[in-house]
Amino acid sequence: MVSIFTLRIGRLGLLLCGLLACVLTVHAEDKECAIVLLHGKWGNPQYIAFFGRKMEPVCSFKSLEMPWAERRAYDQPYAAALADIDAQVKAFRAQGYKKVLLAGHSFGANAALAYMATIGDADAVVALAPGHSPALTYERGIGRGAVDKARELVAAGKGDERLEMEDVKQGKKRSMRMRADVLWSYFDPDGLGHMPKTAAGFKKPVPLLWVVGTADPLFALGQDFAFSKAPANAKSQYLVVNAGHLDTPDVAAAQVLAWIKNLD
Repeated sequence: MVSIFTLRIGRLGLLLCGLLACVLTVHAEDKECAIVLLHGKWGNPQYIAFFGRKMEPVCSFKSLEMPWAERRAYDQPYAAALADIDAQVKAFRAQGYKKVLLAGHSFGANAALAYMATIGDADAVVALAPGHSPALTYERGIGRGAVDKARELVAAGKGDERLEMEDVKQGKKRSMRMRADVLWSYFDPDGLGHMPKTAAGFKKPVPLLWVVGTADPLFALGQDFAFSKAPANAKSQYLVVNAGHLDTPDVAAAQVLAWIKNLD
């Protein structure tokens, strides 16, 4: 025999479940913004996650581990990295987010530009202290021999051969070993890593926030290096902050948050 107490508990449970469902429904319908975060060279997802947490008042975020991470050491070509970014963009859209942004630091910013030039499904881009400039390093002779050899091997159908090259990050050099086709995908002076080209090639004119610190080596090149080449958008902004290359995301976080809030 079912007691009055049991009936009351059951009704209370149904009421609580109903209220919880209402709360979940409100949250599901309140998904305005999500950000795919991309870390810099020789880094890891945690390097940019701190910045992501500062965006949480307006946007959810997911920080990806990219092939140029410390642990991965260029284990996949650039096209595969862009496919991973696109998979996360699509995942956020499937979850019901109304806007999906890309935000990258250094090499991650480079990848955000490359993504917009090849796939182009993001609604806005935040480029924090953009880095990785294969044309500039090639001109200076850094890794040039390996890049030239990679070009030859790829053209000969021998992209699976492994090469060693000297990689550089903010003046620090490191010997890296990778497949020739992988090396060429990242270090081709006129390829996916060439930011003036990828900025000019955006698939659509989305808002672009370019953030550079006064102590960043790229600061001297100004807006015309790549930012001005992107398709015009009324919300785009070239933001200069008093920072170096590594601390730009933290220094600029409040201004980036304000910019995102103003996208509507």
